[in-house]
Formats: sequence, structure tokens, C-alpha cells
Amino acid sequence: MLSPALILLSLFSGVALCKLYDNVADLPGLKYDFVIVGGGTAGNVVANRLTENPKIAVLVLEAGLSNEGVTSSQVPFLLNQLIPDSTYSWNYTTVPMPGLNGRSMPYFRAFFLGGCSAHNGMVYTRGAADDFNRYATLTGDKGWSWDRILPYFLKSEKWSPPADHHDTRGQFNPKVHGTKGPISVSLNGFPWSTFEQKVIQTTKELPHEFPFNLDMNSGQPLGVSWLQSTIGGGERSTSATGYLAPKFIRRPNLHVLLHAQVSKLVNATHKAGKPAFGGVQFRYGNSLFVAHASKEIILSAGPVGSPQILLNSGIGAHSTLSALGIPPVLDLPSVGKNASDHPSLFIMQWEVNSNETFASITGNATRFAQGLAQWNTSRTGPFVDSGVGTHIGFSRLPKHSSAFAVHADPSPGPGAPHLEMTFTPGGFGAVGANLMTIDIAVVSPVSRGSVTINSNDPFAPPLIDPGYLSSEFDVIALREGVAQAKQFVSAPVWSGYLGAMTTDIAGLSDLELETLIRSSTGSSFHLVGTAGMSARGARYGVVDPDLQVKGISGLSVIDASVVPIVPAAHTAAVTYAFAERGADLLKQRWSC
Repeated sequence: MLSPALILLSLFSGVALCKLYDNVADLPGLKYDFVIVGGGTAGNVVANRLTENPKIAVLVLEAGLSNEGVTSSQVPFLLNQLIPDSTYSWNYTTVPMPGLNGRSMPYFRAFFLGGCSAHNGMVYTRGAADDFNRYATLTGDKGWSWDRILPYFLKSEKWSPPADHHDTRGQFNPKVHGTKGPISVSLNGFPWSTFEQKVIQTTKELPHEFPFNLDMNSGQPLGVSWLQSTIGGGERSTSATGYLAPKFIRRPNLHVLLHAQVSKLVNATHKAGKPAFGGVQFRYGNSLFVAHASKEIILSAGPVGSPQILLNSGIGAHSTLSALGIPPVLDLPSVGKNASDHPSLFIMQWEVNSNETFASITGNATRFAQGLAQWNTSRTGPFVDSGVGTHIGFSRLPKHSSAFAVHADPSPGPGAPHLEMTFTPGGFGAVGANLMTIDIAVVSPVSRGSVTINSNDPFAPPLIDPGYLSSEFDVIALREGVAQAKQFVSAPVWSGYLGAMTTDIAGLSDLELETLIRSSTGSSFHLVGTAGMSARGARYGVVDPDLQVKGISGLSVIDASVVPIVPAAHTAAVTYAFAERGADLLKQRWSC
């Protein structure tokens, strides 16, 4: 039910309700039906869908800044300026990881509205049907199977023509895409013709090793496909621009408060014989406030933020909480455990005999300025794409791979890949150098990590350990990926185009290559599993298949943290689909 203050305010001009709130004092009150923690990829989906019912009042608490006017987020090609910008990141650093020879690394998580959907590489991949069928088996809920989750992918998506409106026949399958959702998805809108033709020609010259796949988002991703991105009309599409578009944010029953960092859940009580919480404590400025939810609190703070809030609220392993002086509310040891992510390797980079590369723009101040001016004028030109690449490929390890002697096949089935390769007419090196890159990622990793806390200060940074390369399987998989990348460029079409590798790996022994891999591997920032779902009644896991926290009344987690095992995909599309279904589960539970 709407609070009296909200009803009173709604009788007057809606101006104050047609914007994001920058000041907690401007809110009509702090009592709502649902309080959503996090205005990121998932939280904005849930807020949108719940407030389709005008009788339901929703408050979204977002710790970060507004996304409005953040040019480096809006312009796809400015991605490399956005990611290192500490203004829009939580500025986390991982713990040192033994699998990376003791290295730690920055771990980018967005600190503004839209979350990582406004901060990521914009790659749109759904994963394999086998991924979701495994989730259904693990949870005992067929609603997470591929056939049942596909409609939620379609519901969130609005397939859009590329910015240059080129003929896209033969580059995607329209039958597997949605057309009416809030999130725009399209193919690249600026041609890098020489490079693109060589990638496609490779699928013809080496069709057994690298078959062409019309659309990797059909549930059958194996092969090489044209890259799809969350871009529409030459601009990045995010949960903020889509699910909180003006026609939605004007709803008088939807309030979004910025600069509100949640510390923990408070006012512990009991409902239906279970522990429950009456409110959400958050910091605004130097003061603490409590927002109250009469129906349910939803954590959508992401795979780092959600477990951190649970632990600070007394939900986690009793031994960990007691040692930190946090009063335990519920012994749930899986909180923050089972983290999985995709390790990525960027060493496969070559000089090329062509000036048709990203360096022709990034290394030329005049062309860079012209490209940005063209984008500003018409939303066309080279700045309409992310710069991540032109194509993406998914493959399995050879059946005889030595990796399987180390660990049983971790993939969910024969239609799911072990490796991802991204093909890019650009690279990392001297400014102006014409390069191409094949990025390699393990998308069915064995390694696991964690997110935890080591202080009872709820605002202290969490300890993030993705656990990269803690399993030898993943190292061997990357080594196999290096071999596959070398095989890809052995196709005749690359003759005369490729020059020297920027990292010379010729003649390296397996041990030397492993050392290089451990010293060079980075992150894909695709963390999941830290509040993983499991079957109802299971003695492990954090949420039930309906995404309610086990053993707690009136508390759900809806974000990437509930995905129990990282899918063979960039996780934005998966998070949208999970959030869409999560919103439906809430509606069913509360008949709203």
C-alpha cells in the first residue's frame, strides 16, 4: 500500500516525482511496499516491473551517481576512457591470488545508476542452453531451463538496426531475438571491412575447427559469430536508459534515491516463524537513515555488494560473523562463497600490414576529434561501437586435452563451450601501432573464489577473491586457447596480413607458457555465485529457486550473485533475464 505521505504528494503536481532524487530530504517518506538495494543491471528491471502496478510503491537505493551526462558511458567507443575513471567505479582491488603468482588487480564495479550495464563492454551473449538446463537441474526448478528462460531474454530485448543501417542478412537470426523490450541490441554499426572479411573467410577455410554460427544467442553458441552489443542508435543501452526511461521514471509510485549507500538490514524481527528485517539502513552524506519495506526487501547490489550486505546484517557463517563482532541472525555459510568468473588472456596480439585498425582513430588526434564530432552530430561513424571487436567465437577443448586428466569436464554439456575468443582489429601497445588481438577467456572454469568481509564496519571495502587459475584445469584450458588462436590465424587468408606477435611465444615450453599465462591473465569481470541459488531444502546455497534467502522471511536477492555457476557468456544479458523472471516471481508471491 502507498504510505499516506505518498498519497498526499501524488495529489499535487508530479514534477517532484518525475526525476531521480539527489536528496533524501526530498523523498515523501521512507515507507514503501518494496525497497530495492541497488539501481544496477538487475535492480532497475525489478523496479520497473513491480511499478507496472500503480498500487505498488517502490524505492530504489543507489549508492552511486546519476548516469545522466556521463559521455564516456553514453558513447560506446569511449569505453576505454570510462573503465579507468575512478569517478564511476567502486575502485575495488582483489586480494593477491596464488593462481596469478600472487598478483592482485583492480576489480571494476560501477558506481552510478545503471550499474555495470552502464560500465561494461556491452557484449550481448546469453550462453548455452546447457547452462540453463544445468541451473534447472541444480535447483529442481524447470523455470530456470533454457526453454523457460528464453522468453525472458526476449522480453528484455529490443533488436535494433546497426547505426550504419547496413544489410544484416546472414549476420544474425531474427527468430531468436526480441523486438519490444527496453534494452537495445544490435550489430556493429561501423565497418572494418578488411578484418571482418578475413575473420569470415577463416570460417570457410577452416570450417571444421572454426565453423560459422549465424547467431550465438540461439542457445547453441559454438562457432564464430558476428558480435552483438547492447547498443541502439549508436548509443549504449543500459538498465537506466531502458528500464528507467522517462516514461517509466515518471511513475508516481517509483522513487530512485542516489548517493544512498546501504550498510545493512536492520530492525530484526520474526515473521511466519522465520527471522526477518523491518528496514534497510543506508548512509546519505554523514547521516544514517532507515527505509522500511512492508512486503519485501530485494538485494540487487551485485555479486560483490549483495553478499557484503548479507554478512554485515548477520547472515552468513556464524564463526566468521562472531569473530568480527557482528551479531549472527542466521547461519548461512554459503554467503560469499562459490564465486566464479572468466579469466581472460590478452597476449595473442599481432602487428598487421594494414592501417584499417582502431589505431587509425585512437592514434590520430584529428580523426579522433572528427569521429567524436560525427557521433555528436548524427550518431554515426566509428564511435557507435564499443571497440571490443567485430566477431566472437566459442569452442570446446579437444576431447584428448590433458585438462580432463586434471578435472572432469566442468562444462554443462556438449553444446556448451570451454573457451571464448574475441576478434579485434586493434590492440594494446604503442600509440598508433596497427595491431589485431584475439582475446581468450575460459568460460567454463573450475576455479572458485569468494567475497567476504574482515571488519564490522559495513562501509569498509570487501575482500574480493575471484580465485583465478586456482585450478590447473583453467591454466591448461588457456594454453589450449593459445593453440586455437594460433590455428585460427594459420588460415591462408591471414598470409601477408600478420606481422610479428607483440609477445613472442614461439618456442616456449608448456612450463614457460604457463608462467606467462599466470603473469598475464586478467579479469572478465563476470563474477557470479556469491549468493547462489540451490534446491529448496539444500544444505548449501543462499537463495531458493524463487530467489528468497533461505531461512529468512521477506528478503530476496535478484542479481548476478544468485547465478550458481558462471555461464559461458558475458553476464549482462543473463542478469536481465534473471531479473525479469525474479520480478515475475515477486508479482506472483504478492499477487501484484
